[in-house]
Amino acid sequence: MRLSSKQAATLAGVSASLLLGDAAHADERTAEPTAAATKASRYADGVYTATGQYGGLPSSLTVRVRLERGVISRVEVGTPAKDPTSLDYQKRFAAAVPAVVVGRPIEQVKVGKLAGASGCPDGFNAAIEKIRAQAAR
Repeated sequence: MRLSSKQAATLAGVSASLLLGDAAHADERTAEPTAAATKASRYADGVYTATGQYGGLPSSLTVRVRLERGVISRVEVGTPAKDPTSLDYQKRFAAAVPAVVVGRPIEQVKVGKLAGASGCPDGFNAAIEKIRAQAAR
């Protein structure tokens, strides 16, 4: 089989890319951590749980997060309210939180009003503060 000059050039380029690709990956493995990774390492990996209080009638939310290199990889919000209206707000808030905080460094997480719930964020943010303290190295 005979290759055209264009095919030969493409093949040579692919071969060079493969060789350089391996070298590039070797460099990545030995490179210094980025500033974000270094900062994120302030927190130990693990699963943490805390309760945050909010509102005039002390209401609360239980927050459970999984941290990986200081980044929230999973979040669950417990909704313990007994009052049907409060429970509805808590459930809607709990459903909306993952889309806002998963994938973000815990150090940057502070939520505002979500899914119509204006009090729940105060309890969530208070729990996140406690979790930061628990996970700090």
